[in-house]
Amino acid sequence: MIYADNAATTKMSEAAIRTMTKTMNEVWGNPSSLYSHGQRAKEILEQAREDVAGIIGAEPREIFFTSGGSEADNQAIRSAAALGKRQGKMHIISTAFEHHAVLHTLEALKKEGFEITLVDVHENGIVVPSEIEEAIRDDTCLVTVMFANNEIGTIQPIREIGAICRAKGVLFHTDAVQAIGHVPVNVKVDNIDLLSSSAHKFHGPKGVGFLYAKKGIRLTNLIEGGAQESGKRAGTENVPGIAAMAEALKEESSQMMQNAAHLTAMRDRLIAGLSEIPHSALNGDAVKRLPGNVNFCFEGIEGESLLLLLDDKGICASSGSACTSGSLDPSHVLLAIGRVHDVAHGSIRLSIGEDITEAEVDYIIKSVKEVVEYLRGFSPIWRDLMTGKKEFIL
Repeated sequence: MIYADNAATTKMSEAAIRTMTKTMNEVWGNPSSLYSHGQRAKEILEQAREDVAGIIGAEPREIFFTSGGSEADNQAIRSAAALGKRQGKMHIISTAFEHHAVLHTLEALKKEGFEITLVDVHENGIVVPSEIEEAIRDDTCLVTVMFANNEIGTIQPIREIGAICRAKGVLFHTDAVQAIGHVPVNVKVDNIDLLSSSAHKFHGPKGVGFLYAKKGIRLTNLIEGGAQESGKRAGTENVPGIAAMAEALKEESSQMMQNAAHLTAMRDRLIAGLSEIPHSALNGDAVKRLPGNVNFCFEGIEGESLLLLLDDKGICASSGSACTSGSLDPSHVLLAIGRVHDVAHGSIRLSIGEDITEAEVDYIIKSVKEVVEYLRGFSPIWRDLMTGKKEFIL
């Protein structure tokens, strides 16, 4: 099997598994307990907080552990909205190709009276900082732009956007779920006020993540109860999962440059091979994208059929976000960058991992070529395109 869906989830690293099982076996106390066994768990929890903070340039007290990126996105956005409402600021800026954890939260806030502006991302999948600046108003309380897109992998000019927000006195949140552990992120240098992350995207366990909130930002509780996480996230902390997340992040960060060099070479090899397929197109900028992300559209086919036939050949891929894989609608990300419905339906996302080899990349290229040709062989849409009844788009 060739696993090429790391944007959906990654395999836990051996180091993370060892840390998690060791903690479960040896330090299973409640970190809120006063006796020594509980305090040992507390020490592990706080060491993990310190490790995570150090990697992203934050202070330990600015890190709040969550169940994952979706919870962190919700808490960050709702906190900024609550702060804005108290100040009479009810305007939020985002983009049309955010993760649904962001977009659905914004839709909920819209029903509560907030005005939402979604800035265009253009054909290359990159947000233009000056357009964010133009959209900022006196009543803007938050700008939220993802660090790297979960479907097409494009990396946004976060530092520039953050600097604009800082100059305008507007809070800036970034969903960095796809970026953390894969590209350099420093909340201070990048002018980030709020940041969301999830462990299972960088070889940690599922169900664990963190929210960075700059010192001085008052968080709104999503979960009420005990005083855990400085009173901002009730519930006994998942100490084994948090420890494993910190271990995975340390490992990924220490190998980031080496992994990125290898993945970029394999990514570009994959892009070159798939570009040989007639009437195909790479989605998003060819360079300003995550090292392991390749997203293509192939005219005249359905992406779902492509994925099922690739699975028969031992290749795991996707057509977009794992959170919407059951939807028959075309990707909102591809529509946001200007792909028409018929083309967007024929998309594939290949998110390769650090252990990918040249031979495996070549096998993926060969397999995709074969499957696309096979599907086009009995596609009525392809027949109409070939006979001139319809015009090619790609």
